[in-house]
Amino acid sequence: MPDELRQQRRGRPIALTDAERDDYLARQRTCRLATTGPHGPHVTALWFHWDGEALWFSSLSRSQRWADLLRDPRVAVLIDDGDGYEELRGIELRGKVEMVGDVPHVSATDPLLNAIDQAFADKYTGGVVVRDGRHGWLRMRPEKVSSWDFRKLAHLPSSAGASSTSSRVGNLPPG
Repeated sequence: MPDELRQQRRGRPIALTDAERDDYLARQRTCRLATTGPHGPHVTALWFHWDGEALWFSSLSRSQRWADLLRDPRVAVLIDDGDGYEELRGIELRGKVEMVGDVPHVSATDPLLNAIDQAFADKYTGGVVVRDGRHGWLRMRPEKVSSWDFRKLAHLPSSAGASSTSSRVGNLPPG
């Protein structure tokens, strides 16, 4: 992660450690990427690869998302899971996206992209690299990361709000 990464100020007791973050991002498959278009926010679901320093996305190069990023490379990415309140966990990453390599990506001559192609293929397509002439690579090096793991609430002292939070949630009216 870059040295200039802005540190999370709130929620530190339930934040993911660096090792937990890396493991979580390796296991999760789908993120939501928010861009800013001419008419406001645009959010799409995407597969991603985390290399320990950056998120990589394979995106259609003729998409609203790609057009948005050409105008404004700033993005927010959300990866989360959990059904019950005490199971919620996730990561929000903010930064700028850059286009990497040929667009659309068809070449197999770039060692960096060959490694990303293979890592992506191992995660999503049974190891088969797909270069379809329609997608390009996007890389986002996070400038700010916020994370949470509500499963950690049960291990916090009650003075930190763990028991009061759980009891308040348990007493909320339905829907």
